[in-house]
Amino acid sequence: MLMPKRVKYRKSQRGRMCGKAYRGSSVDFGDFGLKALEPHWITSRQIEACRVALSRKMKRDGKVWIRIFPDKPVSKKPLETRMGKGKGAPEFWVAVVKPGRVLFEVSGVSREIAEEALRTCSYKLPIKTKVVSRPDYE
Repeated sequence: MLMPKRVKYRKSQRGRMCGKAYRGSSVDFGDFGLKALEPHWITSRQIEACRVALSRKMKRDGKVWIRIFPDKPVSKKPLETRMGKGKGAPEFWVAVVKPGRVLFEVSGVSREIAEEALRTCSYKLPIKTKVVSRPDYE
């Protein structure tokens, strides 16, 4: 699973997910990308499931770039616990994704294989996505 090696603070507040993503909204490294259309938290498990699906669908040809990183800890309190007694322990890590953010990029395979692999990857995610290509791709 992806997670930071170390962080400044062990627990973080929930924050807001309003607005669009301006950084990371274009295909920069590969030829095709998977772009988010909704705001959501993407967990490290979901990112790993997408990576596995992409590499299997592309039969380990080409190259895959993961453009998001889960750097936000999400804490949970145990079930049936009374109120008070502080904030729960960190349970998992998430990446905050805003609409317009490119999540994954692929290159080195044909358009059909890339689109099918990215579509398979999108089934593993809890948000609506679309497959985009590099502007200068013929």
